[in-house]
Amino acid sequence: MGSCVRGRPEGGAVVAVLTHKRGSERCMKWRKMADHVQGLAQLEILCKQLYETTDTAVRHQAEKALVEFTNSPDCLSKCQLLLERGSSSYSQLLAATCLSKLVSRTSNPLPLEQRIDIRNYVLNYLATRPKLAAFVTQALIQLYARITKLGWFDCQKDDYVFRNVIADVTRFLQDSVEHCIIGVTILSQLTNEINQADTTHPLTKHRKIASSFRDSSLFDIFTLSCNLLKQASGKNLNLNDESQHGLLMQLLKLSYNCLNYDFIGTSTDESSDDLCTVQIPTSWRSAFLDSSTLQLFFNLYHSIPPSLSPLVLSCLVQIASVRRSLFNNAERAKFLSHLVDGVKRILANPQCLPDPNNYHEFCRLLARLKSNYQLGELVKVENYPEVIRLIANFTVTSLQHWEFAPNSVHYLLSLWQRLAASVPYVKATEPHLLETYTPEVTKAYITSRLESVHVILRDGLEDPLDDAGLVQQQLDQLSTIGRCEYEKTCALLVQLFDQAAQTYQELLQSTNSSAADITVQEGRLTWLVYIIGAVIGGRVSFASTDEQDAMDGELVCRVLQLMNLTDSRLAQAGNERLELAMLSFFEQFRKIYIGDQVQKSSKLYRRLSEVLGLNDETMVLSVFIGKIITNLKYWGQCEPITSKTLQLLNDLSLGYSSVRKLVKLSAVQFMLNNHTSEHFSFLGVNNQSNLSDMRCRTTFYTALGRLLMVDLGEDEDQFEQFMLPLTAAFEAVAQMLSTNTFNEQEAKRTLVGLVRDLRGIAFAFNAKTSFMMLFDWIYPAYMPILQRAIELWYHDPACTTPVLKLMAELVHNRSQRLQFDVSSPNGILLFRETSKMITTYGNRILTLGEVPKDQVYGVKLKGVSVCFAMLKAVLSGNYVNFGVFRLYGDDALDNALQTFIKLLLSIPHSDLLDYPKLSQSFYSLLEVLTQDHMNFIASLEPHVVMYILSSISEGLTALDTMVCTGCCSSLDHIVTYLFKQLSRSTKKRPTPMATDDRFLHIMQQHPEMIQQMLSTVLNIIIFEDCRNQWSMSRPLLGLILLNEKYFADLRNSIVNSQPPEKQQAMHLCFENLMEGIERNLLTKNRDRFTQNLSVFRREVNDSMKNSTYGVNSNDMMS
Repeated sequence: MGSCVRGRPEGGAVVAVLTHKRGSERCMKWRKMADHVQGLAQLEILCKQLYETTDTAVRHQAEKALVEFTNSPDCLSKCQLLLERGSSSYSQLLAATCLSKLVSRTSNPLPLEQRIDIRNYVLNYLATRPKLAAFVTQALIQLYARITKLGWFDCQKDDYVFRNVIADVTRFLQDSVEHCIIGVTILSQLTNEINQADTTHPLTKHRKIASSFRDSSLFDIFTLSCNLLKQASGKNLNLNDESQHGLLMQLLKLSYNCLNYDFIGTSTDESSDDLCTVQIPTSWRSAFLDSSTLQLFFNLYHSIPPSLSPLVLSCLVQIASVRRSLFNNAERAKFLSHLVDGVKRILANPQCLPDPNNYHEFCRLLARLKSNYQLGELVKVENYPEVIRLIANFTVTSLQHWEFAPNSVHYLLSLWQRLAASVPYVKATEPHLLETYTPEVTKAYITSRLESVHVILRDGLEDPLDDAGLVQQQLDQLSTIGRCEYEKTCALLVQLFDQAAQTYQELLQSTNSSAADITVQEGRLTWLVYIIGAVIGGRVSFASTDEQDAMDGELVCRVLQLMNLTDSRLAQAGNERLELAMLSFFEQFRKIYIGDQVQKSSKLYRRLSEVLGLNDETMVLSVFIGKIITNLKYWGQCEPITSKTLQLLNDLSLGYSSVRKLVKLSAVQFMLNNHTSEHFSFLGVNNQSNLSDMRCRTTFYTALGRLLMVDLGEDEDQFEQFMLPLTAAFEAVAQMLSTNTFNEQEAKRTLVGLVRDLRGIAFAFNAKTSFMMLFDWIYPAYMPILQRAIELWYHDPACTTPVLKLMAELVHNRSQRLQFDVSSPNGILLFRETSKMITTYGNRILTLGEVPKDQVYGVKLKGVSVCFAMLKAVLSGNYVNFGVFRLYGDDALDNALQTFIKLLLSIPHSDLLDYPKLSQSFYSLLEVLTQDHMNFIASLEPHVVMYILSSISEGLTALDTMVCTGCCSSLDHIVTYLFKQLSRSTKKRPTPMATDDRFLHIMQQHPEMIQQMLSTVLNIIIFEDCRNQWSMSRPLLGLILLNEKYFADLRNSIVNSQPPEKQQAMHLCFENLMEGIERNLLTKNRDRFTQNLSVFRREVNDSMKNSTYGVNSNDMMS
């Protein structure tokens, strides 16, 4: 009893302890919950700061904290809490975007069950909260689309769990309008998401998902959207109701996304808009043979508000662009007839067209009428005469209102350009009526541009002439349109030009004329000179007559007379825009009437002879050169005019016959003997212009170099005479660099100008005799100055890049010009200088440390890229025997190669592919190194070898074919080397060098690298649009022979991924691939494999065309 009594306190103590323990657990739970609540509150504050604050420092801090949150291990659970309990829309947005990142990551992906849970949770969340903020709904739908896309091939118990998209959405479509909007938006966003490739996942995987989605779901989605649109148009929709308006908008977006799908993986971008054909699958034929689909969209256009009709027109543009081969001739004619009827109806009721978006899309629709159908088909349409009249009137009105939607005019001109170009080929007996309407369009364009000049000056509007790209595009189109019924075009131009020129002359002679009036006339003449140049440039040799050439002569005479007038006034005043128009005219005139292909008996020359006394091409060329010298004299400080003038000179120097005629002109001899800043101000170095503005000097000296070479032969005195100004400049730089105190800016300017000049000459001298004169002039006398410049100014790319580019040009064995005599050591000496420059620049540029991302290309990578190109040129030039360097203990080769490795390792992989010039120079250099210096590659440290192999692996999938081909070649050399080493090691041969052992060892340590590349190459050949199949085939055989077991597994994986009925066919394809192939890499065996591969690819593609199955995402595709 006592013991029991005595035990009470003990029992009480236990209870107390337990009670305390439970209490502390509860406390911990409450604390944990409190922490969560507090954490949520903190996250909500951060979200508000991120999206609402105007203080950049606060926003930056919030962003930093939220990035840490997204990377935290408990991010997933916190996201769910934020969605459940978050009080602000911003926190829900954060949760949705974080979840999107989690499901998208490639390393450590979420398990399948977890992704299914997230998908189901998101759908329920959207179903129970239809009135979320629009941006939250959008982010959650984006999350659903991302999960569905990335899990498209994921199976659970033989069921593709993420493919039931229409079933997922059906419950939304059977509910309220808000739910319907969410359901339609889900389908729209999913279609868009699957259609877009992302950079984080392989393109091969994207194409497999996109093809499977196209074959299994897309047509059902499109049919659903059309049916819903039919239902909507059948009801009397109250489009003032925001939700019903929203539903219709989402339905139209869904239809557009279906029609805008990349059906065959061509990845067309917006810039190829004019040539776009929608590659609708054959299984969709029923929807397009049934005219009700086309009619639905035309009816919708007329029944819905103007704010939504641009979307309808966008859908019609896609429907009008359906591939021709979807129909037979009769079906196409019927389809086109309905399409033209719809267009006619819009033109007859143009109430919605004043809206700029509607107008723009309608112009695109009109352009598609000709880009996808032939004129012979259009003229057979029942209402063609009426429709072409309406289109012509619409075009004329549009051109007259030049200030309205100027970016849409391109599509109208493109329609008329294509119509005019088709006239000679049309076989139909029905009249096309273009001889009536095309001159109206030409006249409307010309007169509207002239009338715009006065208004632009009066109202201070933006001048379209300042947008050179737009003007050039429109002139290219007009050049074809204006050539249709050319007599009318010419008569109009002559009349307008004579009026403008006469008024201009009278204003210049008058003492009380205002500057504004003169400017207006100069503006009108500028347009006319541009247009005359364009229509002359539109001459097609086989379709031109003598009468048309005579008309060209009339126009040319007028422009040359105007030029004489404006040139005579340049000492007082000049008009930059008019001068640029003149240069554009000269460029077109040169292309058509000057050169080796032109008939000298042309009526144009007869007219020039009668009016201006220019009897032949030589006299016309003297006019060109006179204009070039005048421009360089008076416009030397105007960069656009100088560069275009020099481009004209450069183009003239390229023609075989014209360059020989030019050299005989006294003006050209004057240029060859007086190329100094005294006569040509742009060659001056004391002006305040930028160092990079001297680029045009290279063009100038390239042209002079070509002109000099015509009669140079072996005349060293003439060469020395020509080089005198450059010799003086080099001596001046040498003098400056020899003193301790010199004007650095002046030295830089003189040197940069000089090396740009020399690069132009070096580029032009592509014959051995002339190039050797230049080489002996520059080496050894002036090479130390270039080396010194690199040492001094390595950190200033404006100075080093031109020097490096000159050196790269000097070592480039263009046209076999670098051929030294057998007793000459110059090849080796030149390589030593190259090695010294690369080493000096490379070691110094690496001392700069971390360069900001936005400056890294200009400051560092551009110079490195030129060094790579220089090293590639000298290694592949065939004028140096590189074996002698190690033989005689010369470290020039080692220094250059080691510097290359140092520079390479300082560049992230992403940068190698992000900058096109860098990737091209690197991969072409790597190709040469793996071909001729494989012993050097084999001797590198393991981490360097892995870096190079990784860069090849990434380059194999590059969009640039040149890069991809270079990678294939490099990989082939490496694989061949490895195969030979392995073959030797299995035979009883002398022990290989230690480096060979080491390289083999690295490869055996990391077999996954070579296996990964085998998988990549095979993927590209089987699943992608492989543009360089021959290049891909060369390394593939070696990869297979080095990894026979892995190849067998890969083959089984691909075969098993096919539908059961196709597996046998796929297995046979692989059998045939290796049919008759031996275990060696001899040329005969390789060629046999390449032939087998070509057949294999064709058979595999045929086999897979109708297959919707794919390889699981965790296999070789991922």
